[in-house]
Amino acid sequence: MSRKYFGTDGVRGVANVKLSPEIAYRIGHSAGRYLIERGLPPKVYVGRDTRRSGPMLGAALAAGFCTVGVDVVAVGVVPTPAVSFGAKKGGFGLGVMISASHNPAPDNGIKLISRTGKKLSDEDESHIEALMDQEPLDRPTGAEIGFLNSASRPWVGEYVDFLVGLVPERLDGIKVAVDAAHGAAYELAPIVLERLGATVTLVGTEPDGDNINQGVGATHPATIKRLTLESGSDVGVSFDGDADRAIFSDELGHLINGDRVIAGWASHWRRDPKVVVGTVMSNTGFVRFMEDQGFQVALTKVGDKYVSDEIERTGAHIGGEQSGHTIFPEHGPTGDGLATAMEMLRVVARMGGKGSAISKLYDAWPQLLVNVEVTSTSGWDQGPRVKAALAHAEEALAGHGRLSARASGTQPLVRIMVEADSYPLRDTIAEEVVGAMLDEVGGRVYSKVDLTDDLGD
Repeated sequence: MSRKYFGTDGVRGVANVKLSPEIAYRIGHSAGRYLIERGLPPKVYVGRDTRRSGPMLGAALAAGFCTVGVDVVAVGVVPTPAVSFGAKKGGFGLGVMISASHNPAPDNGIKLISRTGKKLSDEDESHIEALMDQEPLDRPTGAEIGFLNSASRPWVGEYVDFLVGLVPERLDGIKVAVDAAHGAAYELAPIVLERLGATVTLVGTEPDGDNINQGVGATHPATIKRLTLESGSDVGVSFDGDADRAIFSDELGHLINGDRVIAGWASHWRRDPKVVVGTVMSNTGFVRFMEDQGFQVALTKVGDKYVSDEIERTGAHIGGEQSGHTIFPEHGPTGDGLATAMEMLRVVARMGGKGSAISKLYDAWPQLLVNVEVTSTSGWDQGPRVKAALAHAEEALAGHGRLSARASGTQPLVRIMVEADSYPLRDTIAEEVVGAMLDEVGGRVYSKVDLTDDLGD
């Protein structure tokens, strides 16, 4: 169903343009009405990342909530999973995170999180969106106006304690490199690791409002690979802007992506039911390794909400995306980059203290992702040349690989992923499909990423 404001991950766009203070106010006002209509607690827990536009949008959002009588607790810069944690533990009607995750600094976003800690359902987002286009209700006055509290940070300390408790063996003697992306993890990640006894080398911990994800973070894995190698660290961890995902580097500068995190954790603990959840982007090398280990692999559409739903359906103990969104349902229903780091570092510590214990578990199939920037993603695959190229790709890859082609839900991109049992076949098919797109749809190649053993820059 087409929606006016909400996308696949909340409302996102260039701050002060597509995502204006006026839109933020309407989201707060309408989400507050939603809480009141549903009889949910009229109080919300709000966090943000380090973008310059965060306080501006947060003020407008809080005003919208307060105008309908909903109290707001604004805790400042915290990771998205800390908002999920606080919303659930504190009995809030909603959690709200102001962040555009891995997007560049001019962008921002508003994510709504349910009182269970999960992202709000598509149905609930659609209901709030419908309220945004209705006339506002009569406003409360006096003591009935919502109260904004930005002077304290309830549940943040408890979240830190929770993370520390995930590694009972501690990390004494282990050297950890950290790239916090100048984002939401810049403060808490070093605190947690130092409490656990790790020796920490840092980058991306000096946010200035404009440098989030700028050459650092999970979307720039070369940074953590280089830092880990040059600092002599045993393992490195890199977060994205809102810290709901994490990727890693071993001591030799080899990347450990989400597939390898799942493989390392699941094969170490071997908990029943032996099921892991991935997505259509998961590498065939990963899938075959897990099957050889006696695991069933369930694959979903790309999107952590789909991974979460499949984990719930199958009873899996872990699932996630190659990009680093990893979900441990015993800890929470959504991706948590810091919890992922703790679980990963715990396994590394138990396996000898070096990241290479995880990075070399299996050989990945050659895999390439080409992002094509287009004016509009609507109907990109309906022209005869693109249809013919896609059909030929499916035929050529039968038994030898696969193709995944989809429009991005957060950017004007079409993502073409080709995986094959040889590099020449992979590259030939990718060139044919992308060439047909550029000729028929137009646009340009935004990025080309070799996913075989990396995430690329």
